[in-house]
Amino acid sequence: MAARTFALAVVVAQLVALGAALALATGTARAQVAPGPAEQAAYTGLQAAAWRGDAAAVAAATTADPATLRQRDGRGRTALHIATHARRHAAIRALATAGADLGALDDDRYDAVTIAAVADDEATLALLLQLGSSARLTTSRWDGTALIAAAHLGHDGVVRQLIAAGAPLDHVNNLHWTALIEAVVLGDGGPRHQRVVQALLAAGASTRLADRDGRTPLQLAQARGHTALVALLQAAPAR
Repeated sequence: MAARTFALAVVVAQLVALGAALALATGTARAQVAPGPAEQAAYTGLQAAAWRGDAAAVAAATTADPATLRQRDGRGRTALHIATHARRHAAIRALATAGADLGALDDDRYDAVTIAAVADDEATLALLLQLGSSARLTTSRWDGTALIAAAHLGHDGVVRQLIAAGAPLDHVNNLHWTALIEAVVLGDGGPRHQRVVQALLAAGASTRLADRDGRTPLQLAQARGHTALVALLQAAPAR
């Protein structure tokens, strides 16, 4: 009876973790959803200029009415969010010059940095960071960070940029996961997630911080059969 009870508890815990993982994966993916055709067609003024990447029109619109920088579309996107989704670098520069809030959050609580991170858009991310955007913001409904989102998705180049920009290595989201844990729990254990784990470990990410059930990144990697990640974690100093 005790063995059956324990087995049932394990199954329940796995289902709960799977549900959380699926919810997180779905929510993170939403950050990558660019404005759809209907939204694009409805844009006017600054929002339309941001989507097109028309830096001159951005400058003209913000000079004529600086308040347009605070305008939002139906999903709470500012012109900066729109330009980031569209990868319009000239428009992003013009918006920053005009005084756009680089840390503004949309309705799903994503900032431009997290949008670029989730999209694996290293060039736009580099520009945003150069312009003064922060890699340290708490974003998303899971109280995560751009680093956690990028680690989850295996975006190793983005992870390295965010680490260099001072992203908090050991931030714990409301699922009780760090970037290192997410790379293990939600990753596939393949080359890109291996490089993510290597980058986090090299930067000093904690190997002792555990999930809500007390499981460390090493234990989670072992449970998932991610042998390459297990080797990396076993070789890392405990901290």
